[in-house]
Amino acid sequence: MKKIILIGLALLIAVFFMACPEKKSNETPAPAAAAISAETPAISVGQAIAAVSSDYAARTKRPANAAKAPDFSLPDLKGGKINLADYKGKVIILDFWATWCPPCKAEVPGFIALHDKHAKDGVVMIGAAIDDVDKVKSFVKRNNVDYLVCIADQATTGNYGGIRGIPTTFVIDKEGYIVREYVGFRPEELFEQDIKDLM
Repeated sequence: MKKIILIGLALLIAVFFMACPEKKSNETPAPAAAAISAETPAISVGQAIAAVSSDYAARTKRPANAAKAPDFSLPDLKGGKINLADYKGKVIILDFWATWCPPCKAEVPGFIALHDKHAKDGVVMIGAAIDDVDKVKSFVKRNNVDYLVCIADQATTGNYGGIRGIPTTFVIDKEGYIVREYVGFRPEELFEQDIKDLM
């Protein structure tokens, strides 16, 4: 009997730490944004800016195939809009999540801690919920979520490669490139290291 209970507990823990599949949609996702190269000889002002960009890319070890994060303008929970372009020059953690997803909910306390610790340093946390707005509002209030939260649409999830499991979290550098993509639960310490690498 103890063996059965232990096996059941192990399976429950394994399921908890795996990603939740996104709710099914009939819409075909759009392709992810193409990578853009900033490598040019530094002679003109524009070329000097590109050289500075290349220095940041090299210093932060940006992957050579990194793509620009697709821009979006999504409704927040207060009747306004969250525009990704407004946060250019900042490190952004963009998390696609839902209130019905246990691994998503497990990440929220870590994201709150990261936001509280790094907002003053120019780090922006955005939770893009793939969920009903009323459920999200209730969850945010109940859990004291103090970072930016918006409601994602299918066009946005498609532009990010078609979110197939949640949580899916993108780490975006100061120049707007996606440098990391994580599917499934990840600990706060992993994002802490990503932030440190990109500052």
